[in-house]
Amino acid sequence: MAVPEPLSPDNTTVVLVDHAIGFANLIRSHDLSQHINNVVGLAKTAKWYGSGLVVTNGESTKPSGPLYPELLDAIGDEPVIERAVDFNSFLDESFAAAVRAEGRQNLAIGGISTEGCVLQTVLGGLREGYRVHVVVDVCASLSTEGHETALQRMIQAGAVPVTWFSLAAEFQLQPRWHDAPHRMRLMQEHVPAMAMGGRSFFHALELGKRSASD
Repeated sequence: MAVPEPLSPDNTTVVLVDHAIGFANLIRSHDLSQHINNVVGLAKTAKWYGSGLVVTNGESTKPSGPLYPELLDAIGDEPVIERAVDFNSFLDESFAAAVRAEGRQNLAIGGISTEGCVLQTVLGGLREGYRVHVVVDVCASLSTEGHETALQRMIQAGAVPVTWFSLAAEFQLQPRWHDAPHRMRLMQEHVPAMAMGGRSFFHALELGKRSASD
């Protein structure tokens, strides 16, 4: 089997589906604060590296409500496509047109709920001929069983699982972003344990240099 091309901002569109405050109250598969942290981290990844980005939600007047305030802050003036169509976002022409307009063949999709709108949107993207990646730690569900079963179905259908920070790392590998501060900033703001580990490493290097010069 041929190894697929690396994911890059030039060939990837990040798709965020229904990260709405009403749905957040129903999440049982993940810790809510960590879930929101991951969602915002992925949104910043798309914005800072300049990948495609399509954000969608149901009608904000419905009980599910608007998107997380933290997500809205991260995406700034990025348009939010409100769908009247449930589940498979590709059945909404405004959404499908927005994804086509990005002109990228790879999709990285995350949202709520994993076994509902995410599953059906991923399957819809596969039917449309996209290479679909499901961002597993930006999805959440009513139960761990529902989340994991939906992931299994998507993977068996041909979607590739990724995590948001691994996607950021892959974007950073592109030559024009190699020396950019984006990944370190994402680490500091959203993966603090790894950031502290890095600080410890560089502190040890500095101590080693001082010892060598004595």
